[in-house]
Amino acid sequence: MADPSALLGVIAQPFMQRAMLGGLLTGSLGGLLGSFAVLRQLSFFSDALGHSALLGISIGILLGVNPTLVLIPFAVIFALLINQLVQRSQLPADALLNIVYSTSLAFAVVALSLVDTYRGGIQQLLFGDILGIGWLDLAVIGTLLLGALVYLSLSLRAQVLLTLSNDLAGAFGVRAHWHRLAFIVLLAVVVAVSIKAVGVLLISAFVVIPACAGRLLSRRFPTYMIVSAILGGGCALIGLLLSGLANLPSGPCVVIVQFTGFALALLFSPMRRRPSAAAQPAPI
Repeated sequence: MADPSALLGVIAQPFMQRAMLGGLLTGSLGGLLGSFAVLRQLSFFSDALGHSALLGISIGILLGVNPTLVLIPFAVIFALLINQLVQRSQLPADALLNIVYSTSLAFAVVALSLVDTYRGGIQQLLFGDILGIGWLDLAVIGTLLLGALVYLSLSLRAQVLLTLSNDLAGAFGVRAHWHRLAFIVLLAVVVAVSIKAVGVLLISAFVVIPACAGRLLSRRFPTYMIVSAILGGGCALIGLLLSGLANLPSGPCVVIVQFTGFALALLFSPMRRRPSAAAQPAPI
């Protein structure tokens, strides 16, 4: 696969075309939701949810059910329970999330040890298998992306106000509680659907890195959303092509490309010339 001409032959294969489309959709979806998650300090929430998803996969395997069918409802219920735990507890949110995802990982490892054979393999669970994406997976991801675009477009004013301040959103008549729950559920579903392509260990990178790079390059919120989505999808495509060219794992290659994009954004960011701007919220 070191010969670029050989890469053209691989791109012509249906599995690679599905993988590229899946990477574009998944990366764009992660960047779009990440633009809100980063500013709302939900980055560690998405990371904890991604790690905890391994428990949902383990439950599906033990029950003999397709893990994907179990993972989506598991992720939604788990996210709502975490949200309630964070709101009702007096402990710091990051400490609670650390306890939750560490315990979930422990239960998942114990559950997987009870499985005699698993055709998918633990490596695919941890790092994803984007080359194994099927048309049904693409349909689900595409529908989710469309639904996220519609929801965020219709509630953009409320989402921006919630990002700035819950009290400010309440003063403008925004139903903060329901919009916050809706976003958490949407983020949970996105994490669950993306696990197959990205893997448990790398899912947080798809949400956080493009959004952070987009924040460095944008000074207005709508631009920030668009740039984050473009960076997420573009880096996924480039990472897939590089993985095919060098015969390397696809998921880690995408994350490495995302980090490279973040490093370049950090280097050329206009905020480097205005240090005080980095601490200010993005203008609406």
